[in-house]
Amino acid sequence: MTLSNLLYWALSFFTFGVIEGESTRTPGAEQQALLDQALGADPAALGTLYDQYVDKIYAYIYHRVGSADIAEDLTGQVFVRMLEAVRNGRPWRTSFSGWLYRIAHNLVIDHYRRRGRATFVAIDEAMPVRSPDGDPVRSAESRLEMDSLRQALSSLTEEQVQVITLRFLEDLSIAEVASIMDKTEGAIKALQYRAVSSLRRVMQS
Repeated sequence: MTLSNLLYWALSFFTFGVIEGESTRTPGAEQQALLDQALGADPAALGTLYDQYVDKIYAYIYHRVGSADIAEDLTGQVFVRMLEAVRNGRPWRTSFSGWLYRIAHNLVIDHYRRRGRATFVAIDEAMPVRSPDGDPVRSAESRLEMDSLRQALSSLTEEQVQVITLRFLEDLSIAEVASIMDKTEGAIKALQYRAVSSLRRVMQS
């Protein structure tokens, strides 16, 4: 599902009551077993977690830094820190994914502190607009959707865009996003509600 479809779904079905009702997610038995093995520094389990998350972490970082080379470098650092934390007995306490994105978030902040400025890539600009089947009509429709989405996203604050990215593109829970952004769950719910409301107004106008 494309980002535009995800956002249209959110605008159609997300109400504040739904947002209010979601907090945490519990890993399935198989995933929990994998996490337990990783906690013991099992190489195979750690490799599987890397495979599961490397593309997601790269996409998240790229959306923030706008450079493929920098994103690749920072993504590598995320997993080096993951391994160091596990081996030193300082792994995640609750959500693995939230913990991993938090490492990525902190590395991005450190990157910009060193550079003294930030250049963010809009999440819609990082998404492909070509039709998967090569249909030129569908490609044109995708371009129009992205133009509309770009206009809508420009009405949001950077924090609102980050919440939209993590919630709808990365499919993280309220609790995970709160951990990543170092905010309360209530603050994340409010940011998401305001972002969805703003998008709805712009895209329906």
